[in-house]
Amino acid sequence: MKRLLMLSVVALAACGSTPPAPDWSLNAQGALQRAVQAQLAGHERVALAEAQRARGEIAASGRPDLMARAELLLCAARAAALDLGPCDGFERLRADAAAPEVAYAAYLGGTLAPAQAMLLPAAQQPLAAPSRGEAADLAVLQAVADPLSRLLGAALWLRSGRASPAVLALAVDTASAQGWRRPLLAWLQLQRQQAQAQGRADEAARLQRRIDLVLQGAAAP
Repeated sequence: MKRLLMLSVVALAACGSTPPAPDWSLNAQGALQRAVQAQLAGHERVALAEAQRARGEIAASGRPDLMARAELLLCAARAAALDLGPCDGFERLRADAAAPEVAYAAYLGGTLAPAQAMLLPAAQQPLAAPSRGEAADLAVLQAVADPLSRLLGAALWLRSGRASPAVLALAVDTASAQGWRRPLLAWLQLQRQQAQAQGRADEAARLQRRIDLVLQGAAAP
């Protein structure tokens, strides 16, 4: 998950042979990881509480650049579940954000300039490259090892009209393998809508059964 944005508050606070990272950085890193996992699992209240805890820890450093990076990670997790709205948390910090964070915000927003692509984390750079056709694009997405980066890439391709049915299927498989309920529901519902629009009633019904099973698990005590 850290590969998504190369977000390591610990690494930024201490490197090489310097003393161990301070408590605030360790606490912030843990809270961010829990916030993202809760967001993906569909536990919204937990996600909000952990995100706020992470913000409080980062605020102790007085570093808006780290806060901007944290906000981008949280927005990326939402985007992977097809919540592609603006990243308001980052926008409030844009004036103090570094160039890589500005580039990442552009990537999330669909406004990435070619010159900014090299500033993205390594996992996102191939996904930001121009399309080379459906088969080549699918191979690029399959080669992304980090599942959250893969889901995010699929979501951003969907917004730009680049996501083929095979990309949607890969996104579903990725979310399913991780047990990430929120993006799984979003991608399954999209597949079902497409099947309905194409008159494939049996496929739409099959997808609805998968959706019902995920919802059943979410409702279980």
